[in-house]
Formats: sequence, C-alpha cells, structure tokens
Amino acid sequence: MTDTVMKSPLYDTHIEFGGRMVEFAGWWMPVSFAGITEEHVHTRTACSVFDVSHMGRIKVAGAKAEPFLNYICTRNLLDAEVGRSYYSHVCREDGGVLDDVIVSRYENDWGVVCNGANREKIVGWLNAHSGDFSVTIHDETVATAMLAIQGPKTLELAKGIAGRDFSTLKRYHFSTIEFLGMRISVFRAGYTGEDGVEVVLPAGAVKMLIPNLLGTKDKPNQEIKPAGLGARDTLRLEAGMPLYGHELSEEVDSLTGGQGWCVDLSQDFIGANAMRKLKEHGLPRKLVGLELDGKRIARQNSKVCAGDRDVGAVTSGTLSPTLGKSIAMAYVQSEHTDEGTELEIDLKGKRLAAKVVKLPFYRRPKKS
Repeated sequence: MTDTVMKSPLYDTHIEFGGRMVEFAGWWMPVSFAGITEEHVHTRTACSVFDVSHMGRIKVAGAKAEPFLNYICTRNLLDAEVGRSYYSHVCREDGGVLDDVIVSRYENDWGVVCNGANREKIVGWLNAHSGDFSVTIHDETVATAMLAIQGPKTLELAKGIAGRDFSTLKRYHFSTIEFLGMRISVFRAGYTGEDGVEVVLPAGAVKMLIPNLLGTKDKPNQEIKPAGLGARDTLRLEAGMPLYGHELSEEVDSLTGGQGWCVDLSQDFIGANAMRKLKEHGLPRKLVGLELDGKRIARQNSKVCAGDRDVGAVTSGTLSPTLGKSIAMAYVQSEHTDEGTELEIDLKGKRLAAKVVKLPFYRRPKKS
C-alpha cells in the first residue's frame, strides 16, 4: 500500500451526496450516506449504487495469457468463452489464499479484479510468476472507475447506462458497449446477494454517468440511491459471501474457506498439490454459519465453544437487517459443523448460545 491515501474519481460526488468518508484499503471511501441499515434495506428492495473503484483492475495480455492465468488461478480457465467472468482464488504453494479475484475473458486480453488492499501484492505475484509466459501485466486501477449497481429493481432502473437493457445478460457474463464515445464494460455480477451489474469505465467518464443514475444533490433519484461500505458488508454477510481478511487469508486454503466449487484439482495451478493432500486427509475445520440468541453481535476472533472447549473462532458477525437476527460466520472444528449443532460464543467473558445454520443466511426471492 502506498503512503498516500488515494481518492476515487467519485470522491467529490460522495461529499456532495453526504457520504461519511473513511480510509479503507488505502483509499478515501464512503462508509455510509443515509445510514447503513437504510442503505441495506434499499438495496434489498430497490436499487443502490456502490463505488468500488478502490478494487484493483489489472489487464493481462499476450499469447500465453490463458495458460498463465490457469496456472495462477484455482479455476479452470482453459477455453474460456469471450464475455465470461470467473470467480477464482490466487494461492500460495501451501494453498494459502493470496486473494479472491474475478477473471474476465475479453477478445484480445483478460481482466483481473482483485481486492483493493491486495492490489500491489497481486500485481507483484503476477509479475513474479510471468517469466515462463509471454504476457504483459498492466495495472489499470487508477485509470478506471468501477461501480456496483445492486438490487431487485436494478435492471429496470439502470437503463441510464447508455439506454441499454441488460436483462438478457447472464450472470457472470459481461458486455462491452459504447457510452459517450467511450467503451465501458458491464458485468452481470455483484457482492450483495441481489441481482445487479458492475460497470468498469474510464475514470474521466464516471462523473458523466452518475447523474443518469443518482440524479443530482438538488434533484436526487428516489429509486436509485448511493450506498457505502457499511451496507456492502452487511449485505455480503447475509449472502454468505467471504471477505478477504475475515473468511479468507493467507492462513486459510480455498477448501477450508468453503470455496471448493472454484477449485479444479485436475489442473496444475499454484497450490494444487497442497489442496489435493488436504482433500485426501480431510478438513480439520470448516467455515459455518451461526445464528445467535439475542441481538448482540459476535465480533471477529470471538471464541466459539463446545462445552468447556474452544472449537473455533468468528470471522464476521452482524445484526442482520433483513432477518432481524444476530448472525455470524466462523471457522469451527469439523466434528462440530453439522447443521443444528448447538455451540456458544464467548463475548468478552459472557457465553451466548448459537447454532450452526446453512449458508447463505439470505437468498433473494425467486421471480414469479
């Protein structure tokens, strides 16, 4: 991370709309506007715009870009279709997760979106392992901006993006379109558990797009509203989505992290051998969902107990605005991870009853 705190291309817009700014992953970002709960509920019921420009955006190009990324990533990317995006992990040799990323196949190159706090680490990792491959690696983060437009009404309300209808765009697919003479990428994806799109565009163009979505400070859009990092976190936790630095880290492998679906052990990626051995011997601990009695919130690293034994630790917790319950995710010894298992969480010396529940905590309603 650099010593200077960076500003998103929308920094002034956040201030204009009343954003409460905090330093996050080396950037000034809005944690909230109207309030975390209000923004959370609005995202679940209508449509919110999140600035996620702090996330790293890296271009990988060259004749061997595909086998290179297939070696770097846990996902099988060979013969990937143009217009597809893939959730994957980048791991160390011992299986520890360096980051979780979204890898996208363009016609002539690839895009990698990584977590903001890990951008320099991932750029360095890609460069360090590119020697046997004919690839170029370019960090496009500062030159671009990224928005996440999320909520059940997104596709009907977000036609302000070049007046286009994205309802036929499949999840984890993307389309590259023209907007004011510039090319932008629109992805059917998100990190909230709701339907929506994510948009990557030149940094200089994003302020021209915002009035089409949010309106202005004097005449704000009442259906599409800005939301900050706080609601983004409570939304992803309800949806059972991992957050790097909480559920994922270099001390956790992809299988233990509950993300085995994005791991193809038939491929020889970095970390594959370690995870093959782990799968063969069985996971000593697993990531589970917990539902707590009462309204107290379980904080990260709170101990999970079975009787007088410590059997795990909380990774994330919140009071779910949607469910009205205290929920958490935790790593727990495998013999205590069956659904319905009764456990306790130690909150500053006081034990609170909890039970193991199926993840995710929330699934969006199916459209009739």
